[in-house]
Amino acid sequence: MAKKKTSSSPVTRLLQQHGASFDVHEYKYTPQGGTACSSKELGVDEHQVIKTLVMEDEKQSPYIILMHGDRSVSTKELARSIGCKTISACRPEVAQRHTGYMVGGTSPFATRKKLPLYAEASIMTLDQIFINAGRRGLLVCIAPQTLESILRPTLVHVAV
Repeated sequence: MAKKKTSSSPVTRLLQQHGASFDVHEYKYTPQGGTACSSKELGVDEHQVIKTLVMEDEKQSPYIILMHGDRSVSTKELARSIGCKTISACRPEVAQRHTGYMVGGTSPFATRKKLPLYAEASIMTLDQIFINAGRRGLLVCIAPQTLESILRPTLVHVAV
């Protein structure tokens, strides 16, 4: 299991401002490794590692979608849920422009722009989640209720 660190980032500072309880975990980032690598490095179930996906609709309006690491987003169901025709992943440079984070380090917290936020509802049933802390190789472990109270995501059922 990776060691807990006290690394600071815009995400950890925001969590501190809200008085949230969290642990910071650093791991060796592997390009294209995704949540499979981070969960293995940390010794946790990939289902608890939450990926932050930046997507856009047919009008190129951006959205953030939170999903379990071991699941995918049904873009058809998501589009239906949010009332648009289609939705697809943003190109990495577009996602970075919207969030201020590099792909592989994207967090739903402390984004450059406030974007509509959706989360797979089953995330909220977990005891704890590991979510990106704003840079590659850095995750925070929080209770899902912390995420919900600070960010107020719209809960959807779009996991496949």
